[in-house]
Amino acid sequence: MLFLDAVRPRIDLTAEVFPFTLPVVRGLTSLSFTTPVTLFVGENGSGKSTILEAIAAGMSAVAAGSADIARDPTLAPARALAKALVFTRRRHPRHKLFFRAEDAFGFAKRVMGDLRSLEDEEDELRATFKEGSYAQRLATGVARGQRAALAARYGDDPDAASHGESFLRLLQGRLHPKGLYLLDEPETPLSPLRVLALMSMMKQLVDQDCQFVIATHSPILMAFPDARILLFESDSIREADYEALEHVTITRAFLSDPQRFLDEL
Repeated sequence: MLFLDAVRPRIDLTAEVFPFTLPVVRGLTSLSFTTPVTLFVGENGSGKSTILEAIAAGMSAVAAGSADIARDPTLAPARALAKALVFTRRRHPRHKLFFRAEDAFGFAKRVMGDLRSLEDEEDELRATFKEGSYAQRLATGVARGQRAALAARYGDDPDAASHGESFLRLLQGRLHPKGLYLLDEPETPLSPLRVLALMSMMKQLVDQDCQFVIATHSPILMAFPDARILLFESDSIREADYEALEHVTITRAFLSDPQRFLDEL
C-alpha cells in the first residue's frame, strides 16, 4: 500500500501569481499515485519541480537542505500552492523527506556545523568540571557520543567527499524503511554509475515499504523497474511510456551517431 494516493485542487487554481500562472498548475484536475515509484518527466520550466515542492510542503516533509520547508524563502510559492490542494493519504509514513540536489551542499554544511558545535561543547564541558572526575566523564561522554553518532551516519568530514559521494552518503543516512521520499533531480551530482547505485538503494527501500516521487531528466533513472512515468507537457500531466520519451529517444540517437548531432551545432 502507498502513503500518498492522490492530489487534487481544493480551490480554483487561477490566481495571477506564480506558481498559479504555470499552465500545468492551471490545468491540474487530479494527480494519482499508483506505484511505489512515480517519476515526473518534462522539459525545464514544465512545472514538475513546482508540483513536487508543493507535495513536499503539503505532506509536511522534512527538508534535507539548510532550511526547512516552512522557512525556506525559495519554497514560498510551493507553500502557497500546497494550501490550494487536497492530499489523499492511505496511511502515514514513518519518515517523510524532501531532497533537492542543490541542497546537498547546504546539508553537508549543516552537518559540519553540528559536528563542530558538539566538539566545542565537549571542550567546554571538559573545562567546566574537575579533570578526571566522574562528572567530567559523564558530561563530555554525552557530547562525544552524539558527535560519534553523527560522524558514523554522515562521515567525519562530509565536505571532504566529492559532491556525488556526499549526496549518496547523505541519502543513505536519511532513507529508511516505511518512508515517503520526494527527490528533485537527484541525478544532478551523480555519474551514470552512481545513478545506478541510487537505483539499487531505491529498489531495496521499495522492498521495505517505501514510496518515491521523483522529478528527473535522467534516462537511466526513468528506466526504474515498474515505475510510473508522468509526462509534464504544456498544461497537462499524462502517463507516458519509457520508449516514447524524448529524453530516451534523443539520448539513444545521439549515442548511436554522435557526429551527426555535432555536425549540426
